[in-house]
Amino acid sequence: MLSVDPGRCTVEDLAEAVSWLRRGGVVAFPTDTFYGLAVDPSSTAAVDALFELKGRASDLAIPLIAASRAQVDTWCGLSALTSQLADAFWPGPLSVICDAPDSVAPAVHGGRGTVAIRVPDHVVARALVAAWGSPLTATSANRSGQPPANSAEHLAGWNARNLLVVDGGATAGGPPSTIVDARGDGVALVREGAIAWSRVLHSIQR
Repeated sequence: MLSVDPGRCTVEDLAEAVSWLRRGGVVAFPTDTFYGLAVDPSSTAAVDALFELKGRASDLAIPLIAASRAQVDTWCGLSALTSQLADAFWPGPLSVICDAPDSVAPAVHGGRGTVAIRVPDHVVARALVAAWGSPLTATSANRSGQPPANSAEHLAGWNARNLLVVDGGATAGGPPSTIVDARGDGVALVREGAIAWSRVLHSIQR
């Protein structure tokens, strides 16, 4: 386990976690909702290890997080409307649908060719992705069908050799991120969560 200060975590503090990811390992880390599980989304072996650890169906897409809006734009590009939503709600619990880069392992998007990505409102989560240099997976840290973990202690019993837990204290919990698709001329609700659909619509009508 790697313990960090959730208020002042830096990229340097996460060097061990980055090294773990580069070796194909899984890293559990705190976000603004629950703990998430990060792997290199371009590595098929690492993504397969993530599915095995969670016991997750392989046809379910995996959400991602980024360190900043600029990182997302560089990595996969943002439509004008998606950029407007990003400016309004990032960092925070709004995930947007983007076309997946060719570098992403097919299992990440389940053959759909798209990914859901956001910039989380949590210092440790953003520092981890900044240290890595590009977006990482951020599926909830739980066995499939079980409640997501909101502390490192909840993950202590996993005893998985390929898992490194970054302990950044307890997380806030609450609903998952809201997911929207604004790649075209309008915006469509994929999943309502922490941000009400009415707030999303209001942000683009101003």
